[in-house]
Amino acid sequence: MAQNKIEIFGPVTLSTTLTTNIIAPAAAGAAAVGYTATAHYLLLRHVHIANRTGSAATLTLYKGATGGNAAGTELFVAYSVAANSSYDWYPQNLRLEGANGFLVGGSGTINALTITAFGEVGLV
Repeated sequence: MAQNKIEIFGPVTLSTTLTTNIIAPAAAGAAAVGYTATAHYLLLRHVHIANRTGSAATLTLYKGATGGNAAGTELFVAYSVAANSSYDWYPQNLRLEGANGFLVGGSGTINALTITAFGEVGLV
């Protein structure tokens, strides 16, 4: 029986550009031999955000299109992460797939927050 691969995504230090692609699945590829390479999907189960500075910093995340932060796709908006601390989010199988399956966002303070996610990679 096929099984998804357990994976760690990141760590990625966030910039102040709120349209930065943080985590995204791979698209279908043409490099396969003997089978059709399909696109991947990601199931995020744990997202860890660490603030490595002595000041609070804000986190903004969206689930949407590449480089996009459209209204209605917000997961966190200016969520404050305390100084020298972290925040752990446990989504229930947040699925990232296809053109609208990107985790996009940034921080209110440059290089203050680092994000690491844990989950699974599967084939569509």
